[in-house]
Order: sequence, then C-alpha cells, then structure tokens
Amino acid sequence: MKFRDGQWLAAEGVHAEYAEEVYRISSTSSGKGISLLCPTKKIRSRGDTLNLSTLTIDIEPAFDGVLSVETTHWQGALRRGPHFELFPDGKPEVESSVVKGDKGTTLSSGSLSATVSGKEHTFEISFHPADGEKRLTALQYRSVGLAYTPAPTTPMQTSDMRNIKHHIFTQTTIGVGESIHGLGERFGAFNKVGQTVSLWNADGGTSSDQAYKNISFWMSSRGYGVFIDTPERVDLEIGSERCCRAQTSVEGQRLKWYLIYGPSPREILQKYSILTGTPGSVPAWSFGLWLSTSFTTSYDEATVSSFLSGMKARDIPVEVFHFDCFWLKAFQWCDFEFDSDMFPDPAGQIARLKAEGTVKKICVWINPYLGQASPVFAEAAAKGYLLKRLNGDIFQWDLWQTGMAIIDFTNPSACAWFTSRLNSLFDIGIDCIKTDFGERIPSIDVAWHDPTVDPRRMHNYYSFLYNALVYRALQSRFGPRSAVLFARSATAGTQRFPLTWGGDCESTPEAMAESIRGGLSLGLCGFSFWSVDIGGFEGSPAPWIYKRWVAWGLLCSHSRLHGSNSYRVPWTVDNDDASPEGCSATLAKWTHLKARLMPYLFAQAQESTRGGLPLSLRAMCIEFPEDPTAWTLDRQFMVGNSLLVTPIFEEDGTVQFYLPKGRWTNFFTGEVKAGPGWVEETHSFATLPLYVREGTLLVLGREGEKRTVYDYAEDVEVRSYFAEECTRAVVVDGEGEEVVVLEVKGGEIVGREGLKGDCVFTVVSA
Repeated sequence: MKFRDGQWLAAEGVHAEYAEEVYRISSTSSGKGISLLCPTKKIRSRGDTLNLSTLTIDIEPAFDGVLSVETTHWQGALRRGPHFELFPDGKPEVESSVVKGDKGTTLSSGSLSATVSGKEHTFEISFHPADGEKRLTALQYRSVGLAYTPAPTTPMQTSDMRNIKHHIFTQTTIGVGESIHGLGERFGAFNKVGQTVSLWNADGGTSSDQAYKNISFWMSSRGYGVFIDTPERVDLEIGSERCCRAQTSVEGQRLKWYLIYGPSPREILQKYSILTGTPGSVPAWSFGLWLSTSFTTSYDEATVSSFLSGMKARDIPVEVFHFDCFWLKAFQWCDFEFDSDMFPDPAGQIARLKAEGTVKKICVWINPYLGQASPVFAEAAAKGYLLKRLNGDIFQWDLWQTGMAIIDFTNPSACAWFTSRLNSLFDIGIDCIKTDFGERIPSIDVAWHDPTVDPRRMHNYYSFLYNALVYRALQSRFGPRSAVLFARSATAGTQRFPLTWGGDCESTPEAMAESIRGGLSLGLCGFSFWSVDIGGFEGSPAPWIYKRWVAWGLLCSHSRLHGSNSYRVPWTVDNDDASPEGCSATLAKWTHLKARLMPYLFAQAQESTRGGLPLSLRAMCIEFPEDPTAWTLDRQFMVGNSLLVTPIFEEDGTVQFYLPKGRWTNFFTGEVKAGPGWVEETHSFATLPLYVREGTLLVLGREGEKRTVYDYAEDVEVRSYFAEECTRAVVVDGEGEEVVVLEVKGGEIVGREGLKGDCVFTVVSA
C-alpha cells in the first residue's frame, strides 16, 4: 500500500506520521534487547512531548545472526491469533551484547548487529555484520511510521476507530544493484524490486500477480533475509513507493519482522528453517512419475485401467495414479465417498491395480470444503464442524460448490472428524492425498470456533492448519518418513508438510516460464519439494510443448501429468506417434533418466531438508551467490548441488543459458564448456542443456534402470567430473539414511567397498 504521492506529498486520504528521532533507549523486558521510544516529531522542549504519537521499536536477539524488530503504536491492542509456530524444532541459545560507543548503541546477536545512531534528534538504525561496518540495510529518516486511512480531520476522531484503518509500516533501504527475491510462489519477475506485492492467498492461476502460496519471507542479494512474523495480509512496496526502500505495512498496531544474516543464501535459508521449521521428508517412491485422470475429463474404472495398461505397454513406469475431483459424486465435494456409479468397487479396483503391477501407489483429490448436497453436510453443520457467520448461520456461498461450506479447523472435533474421513480412505488403499484449494477463506462476517483468532489472520494461516492436519494423518497411518501430500496453498511454515505444486498454468511456453519463476521463488522461501502440471493444466498442449515440458518436468523434484479438460497420457497428445520423437518415446526416455538419477536425487533430498534448501527448482544464486548474473537467472535452475538444467521454450530446440565460473560437462555427450559465459545450443526432444558441475562424483543407477525405488548402493555407476581431492558423494538407503560415503583421496575413490554388486566407475572429465 502506498502512503505517499511521490516523494513530497501524502497520498490522498492518508495521514501518516513518522518516527523522527530516538528519544530514549532502554532495556526490553527480556533484559537482552533494546527498546527505542521514538516520537513523531523532534523533541526540543517539554511542550513537544504532548499531543503527539510515539512508536516503540523493540530489537531483540533471536539467535546467532538473527534479530527481531517489532514496531508498536498502541501497546494495548490485543495480540490475537493465530500465530506462526516458530522454532518448532527448538530455539537455539543466543549470545548477545549491548555496547554504547561513539557511533551509538549497538546490539549484537552473534554475527549480526544493529547500531542505533547516537546523534541528537536523529532516527537511524543500521544493520551490519558484527565483525565489520558494511551495512546490510537500514531504517533511516522517515522510514518507520503509522498511517490512518481515511485521514482523520482532527485527533478526536481516533476515539472511534470503527471506520478508520490504522497501519504500521517500515522501510528498509535497498542498496545500489540490490535485488530481492522470494515472497512465495510468485509468477512475475524473479527480482521483486519495482513491484507491489500483497501477501494474501488467492486462487488466481499462474498468469497474474496473485499467488496460491504467499510466504512472508524475502532474500536479498546483499546477504540477508527478512521474515515478517504475521500470517495476516502484508503489503509491500519494493522500490515502488520509494525507489531506494522496501516498505512493509500491515493493518493494525504492531509489525514484527526478523532480519537474518547469512551472508550466503544457504546460511540464510538454514536460519530461516530454524525459525519456521525444516522441510519434511518424502518417501523415495514419490519421486516417480505421477499420472492423473485430469479434472473435468470423463473417467471411470475402465478409463483408469486403460491409461495404466497403455503406459506399461509403452515402457513408461507409473509410480502413483491420481484420481482428481470426479472420483466424488458431483455437488457432494468433499464427502470422501467414491462415486458408486463410476467406481462401484473402489477398494477392489485399487487392490487390482496394485496387484497387476501397473501402479504402486494411489492418490485422491480433496478440498477443505463441503457442498450442501453431500449426505454428511447436515451432520457436519449440526456438530459445529463448519465455519459460521457472525449471526450464527453456516457460512455458505455458491462459488465452486453449490451451498459450499468450509471446515473449521480451529475446532478440535472437526479436526478429529476430518481425520476419521481420511482414515476411511487409507483403509481402502489410498496412499497419499492431493490437498487442493484452501485459498478463498473469508475474512469478513465470520466467526471461528476458536474465539481468540482474528479472521484476517486466519485467511492465510488456514492453509497451514489444513495441510498440517492431512500430513499428520498420513504420518500416523504410514510412518513419519512415508507421508506425502500434493498441496496448492501454503503460508510460512507449510514447508514442513511436503509437497507442493504450482497450480493452474496454461499449456503455453509463456506458462512454462511463469511456472519456473514461481518454483524458483518458492524455493528461496525454504520449500524443498515442488512440482508442476506437466504439459500445462488449462488447454491442450501442442505435441512440441508437451515434450519440452516433459524434459524439465522430469527433472523437478516431483513429476506429475495433469490437465483440466484434456488427458495427459502421451498418446492422446500426438495421435499415438510411435516414432522415437513421439510423445510416448520422449516421456519414456525422461522417466527412465529420472530413475537412473535416483541415487543422486534421494541423497540430495536429505541434504536439502536438513538445510531448508530447494532440491529442484534451485535458484542459481544459491550455488553461485558471488556471481551477479546468477541473481538474474529465471529460466534455468540447479537440481541439487551439481546438475544445471535449462528448459527449452522454442519448438526448434534453440536455447540460451548461462554457465557460472568453472568447467561444466554435458551429461549426454561429455563435452566440456568453461564458464562464466552465455552459451547457445540446439536440442532434439531427447535432450536439453543438462550440465554437471566440476568437482562432482555423480552416483547413478545402472544403465537401463527404470525403477524409482531400488538399492541405491547396488549395481551403480559412479561418474567422476573433474573430481579433486576431498570431492565427496553420499549414498543413502530407501529410508534416506546414509550408507556409503565416497571420497577422492590421493587420486583414488575411497569408500567403494560399501557398494554392492557390479558397480562401474567412469572418469568422464579429468
């Protein structure tokens, strides 16, 4: 939200006041932080202390390299929930100090310091590394304030705030050349400088400024990140109100955020995951190919069986089959009952599919809503499981489902009921759940079961409660490392309940690029696992688009074929072209390649979850933060530490991409190219730019491996790419536990005795 009309004027209808000086510094209640009393005019006499606003800024050490900054106007305002679950794995000890010196008062939290200027009648807070004075960012003159909309004509009007909105805002400096990234799964420009961003979950597709997954965290190219500690709507003007500042504002009386010092992106994400939680683990089988019925297409038991037998006949292994919305009877979503007209024996069908070996796992679609035509609607309404309006009526509307109501996850009884319905699905052979929707949660004229929550804060936070409940139900049934869901909505902390996919994209090259930007941005918010609707969701992809999408879609951490009103089995896309360049052959090739990569992928997955890193799509700046170009790259990505992937957006296969400093080896041909620099290539549908970083020991499944789950230490191929002394590769078992460590010592690879079977060692680049 903009509070100013240019640099000199207040915006129309806005009254803004700013912290003009730091009048007094005292200790916070913890005894470890500093509390700044900041009047909204300079105090030059006793009379200046009357009839004005003050802002209190509390700066607290959180843990090493992290400080919290909370700005408050009226401290009597209630702290209504819900609140983010911070430090879910425990809060580290903090070593802090407060020192007064010539330049002011400095609070240090390990490697990060904040210095409050000691100049009289001055407001400036500089954030910098504790071992130096290089500024990361700062709060400067007129950068912290409050605002009223509409502007009151006299101070007396603020005695009645029913028709006046109150805002708190801060503006951190943006340095020359600084870029800002993240803020959830955002499909616009990768660098957010120059953008207005509202963190408010919405079902807006991938071609708008809305987002399904709004995450209140951003990362700067200057070596720090900012986590905004509120699930309510946050409005950001990132170089868009003042070109040199990133403004964060909320409606209310207080605003709290954490400044996280890296300096590297890896260190920033590690510390962010300490704050909000490390990503959950996913089972090895989830990395295989997922095939869907698609959305509004016609499907029944015979359709499903024909799809799976057709994939098997074309040598395309399917790990998971997904039943989308119409496994349920129309108008009854989501009552957890198979449509008996289409699927008369769901338990038997699922058992038969698994016994035939055409698929190993089954997924079904759900949403957290209930149409009034459902037989269980009356029960849920009578027992208080549904969100209500202020007058006591059930909240209903006709958007999506007729007479649709919303499950109230603040009600423990509703949660228990919802879990029991999930268990009924697990009982008949369902292995995983697609948790769709959860964005359009009303914030006006609603009353939650828990009276302590603020409906405005529940809007985004609902996605956390929804996905947490389903993920924990899966863990309870299948084990802590065997749970996986497929979520569309998210907020900060939802990375603990993997995985997510990118929502409703069109079947165009532009939508491919949008989706990649979304995946890169979400990965910079601590989400390890991400997927996309291969071929696009809306529309019917041209064969060339389908094949280009398949190539990079099978190099995402998770890979699913899914559409809206058309199928995504390959033979329906190109009239069953049986040539080596056809959709079926292309899909088979890339599915087989991912199976071969599983020893590498699954080991990298464990490292990613420990560090809060994206496995794929991993932004280039995470691996190469010292390269300024890496912060601009939004059409290529890393898979783990060592593989560089560039999707192709042209039918003729031409593509340009950037290689950072070092020697890079083409995975398919063995050709070596040196970076830094731009490269142009042309590719068939059987390849794309897939380059291996120097200093890599790459562990692959054997030639011809087509399974997703196998012994990753048996019959493997170990490829060496300019491997030097101490180059390492970790091999894990099917549970993600480390079983072998290979390392170059004295020019030899040691640790190979831990491998089994007929293993091959190949020096590709030396």
